[in-house]
Amino acid sequence: MSVNAATVTRVRTGGPREDGPEILEHVLGWTLVVVLAMLLTQLGLL
Repeated sequence: MSVNAATVTRVRTGGPREDGPEILEHVLGWTLVVVLAMLLTQLGLL
């Protein structure tokens, strides 16, 4: 098997992809952080 054939038959394992909506991930991540901070503040843990 050549090196070229080995790279072509490589299987995706579900890791992060190079293409995708990065801005959506950032917005959702920061939204989660803000909601978690508000919850902790309301519970008196922060």
